[in-house]
Amino acid sequence: MAKTSAVEKNKRRRTTVANQAAKRAALKAIIMNQALPIEERFKASIKLASLPRDGSKTRIRNRCEVSGRPRAYYRKLRMSRIALRELGNLGKVPGIVKSSW
Repeated sequence: MAKTSAVEKNKRRRTTVANQAAKRAALKAIIMNQALPIEERFKASIKLASLPRDGSKTRIRNRCEVSGRPRAYYRKLRMSRIALRELGNLGKVPGIVKSSW
């Protein structure tokens, strides 16, 4: 099981990203618009830099929903390989059967 502080920090980052998404997108659109004067674009880049760093989507860490494990994460199932194996052996994940040969 992962540290609860790390899991909570990641949840807080997800909410920050959701709250800041529209503001960040608007500022990025201003920055990328070549038709605007350079001064206005520069002011927008300074505003973007002043926003919280945890508002960036790249700061989110994919973690297992079951255990909070940050590595060996399957995006489609939103869980780690270890949790997938345990739940698969119990028959709780549809379509996954323990192989035998």
